[in-house]
Amino acid sequence: MDLTRQRELARHLATLRRERRQQSGLEERLVPPDADTAYRVARMVEEELGWDVVGWKIAGMKPGLQRQLRTSSPIYGRVFSPLIKASPVSVEHASQCSPIPEVEYQARLGTDLPPRTRRYTVEEIGDAVASLHPGIELAECRFVHDAAFPPMPAILADGAGSGSIVLGEAIPNWQSRDIANQDVLLICNGALRRRGTAAEAIDHPLVPLTWLANELSRTGIGLKAGQTISTGTLTGMLRPKVGETYVADFGPFGTVSATYA
Repeated sequence: MDLTRQRELARHLATLRRERRQQSGLEERLVPPDADTAYRVARMVEEELGWDVVGWKIAGMKPGLQRQLRTSSPIYGRVFSPLIKASPVSVEHASQCSPIPEVEYQARLGTDLPPRTRRYTVEEIGDAVASLHPGIELAECRFVHDAAFPPMPAILADGAGSGSIVLGEAIPNWQSRDIANQDVLLICNGALRRRGTAAEAIDHPLVPLTWLANELSRTGIGLKAGQTISTGTLTGMLRPKVGETYVADFGPFGTVSATYA
């Protein structure tokens, strides 16, 4: 896939984001051949939009979710300004592109993590996190989930389904809390829909965050102080309906809510 086609795809994906619309399928000539090409296109989408990157999303840390996502490794995407919002949040269902509410820990960085040849360790990443928050990622996709849904590299070029992040209050003394084993509930209109833990889904929020820092570093991109990273769903993926309110209950760590109006 030459640079001309990469740029063509980037411009098209940027237009879909600006206009908040989707399409069915993608011309075969515009589907990136591999993940590295797809991530280069995603970087071009950032350039085309000219929007600030205020965070990142991570998905597919473990084999079960990787199979659902049709990938063999974790994936990532950019979160753009102003799409990080404090809970509670209400969004218009009709304006969301194939929405999926995902319960996730959100890590906010206090220091830069620039690209480097030496790999980052979990301990270094932990020192760089200024705060850890309960949250919900309101994932979206610029491609309709139909029979023409394109291969995973097209989804990576689109930001791996990145949308908005709903942020709760910072968890006090998170470093000394049992983050990994805390039961987390996803409640819809008062009814329990999903349950999970970080231990089952991602091991601990610092594990995917360390993976992301090293993966970005490999391609010459750094994480920046102030950015918020959505570290991966704890409760899987489901499709919301109009009028539903989702509450992510992190027990003693707080609650976060989002309504699809």
